Amino acid sequence: MERLQHIRGAIFDLDGTLLDSMWVWAEIDRRFLSKRGFAVPPDYLAAVNGLDFIQAARYTVDRFGLDETPETLIAEWSETARAAYAQEIGLKPFAADYLRALHSRGVKLGIATSAAPELYEPALTRGGVFDLFSAATLTKEVSRGKAFPDIYIETAARLNLSPAECAVFEDISIGVRSAKAGGFLAVGVFDRYADADTPRYADIYIDSFAALL
Repeated sequence: MERLQHIRGAIFDLDGTLLDSMWVWAEIDRRFLSKRGFAVPPDYLAAVNGLDFIQAARYTVDRFGLDETPETLIAEWSETARAAYAQEIGLKPFAADYLRALHSRGVKLGIATSAAPELYEPALTRGGVFDLFSAATLTKEVSRGKAFPDIYIETAARLNLSPAECAVFEDISIGVRSAKAGGFLAVGVFDRYADADTPRYADIYIDSFAALL
């Protein structure tokens, strides 16, 4: 934990890390696939984690052999998700307190996410923390997904910081591993929908943001 006292920047994934939102995506997946006669495979959520909407839609079309366009899937997912993010999804316990504590210390805060701004902005605003962030990068803005450190490197650059000055907070092991590969301090955050390998790869692992207060 001491290493976190010396960071100048903190970059956060949103879904499953700052936002308690993965249950929504699990439910959207269940409803979507059930309408088409499929159960949700055990590895499906892990497979689409870290992909942006278009990549996830293409993967879903290919995996289930759907006679639909990726754009049709995105429209259906977006309509359901937009209402949930605006009205139901909240921050994880103590996340707002930790963000405010970092901000008060002069630590620059960034976002690295595959979620669209029209989804996450209402949730962060309702949680009272949206204005604390100085930069945000979407996976679609970089050439490679979260299996590579591109999104974290770009967010650090937008904060005018180097990777060595920043910590990355992620719930999934693929994000933790790529953040470490990019030279960041990698902090794993527990989420009940995340894969079990995150603690093994994280430099620091927390069950709750309360541990950092």
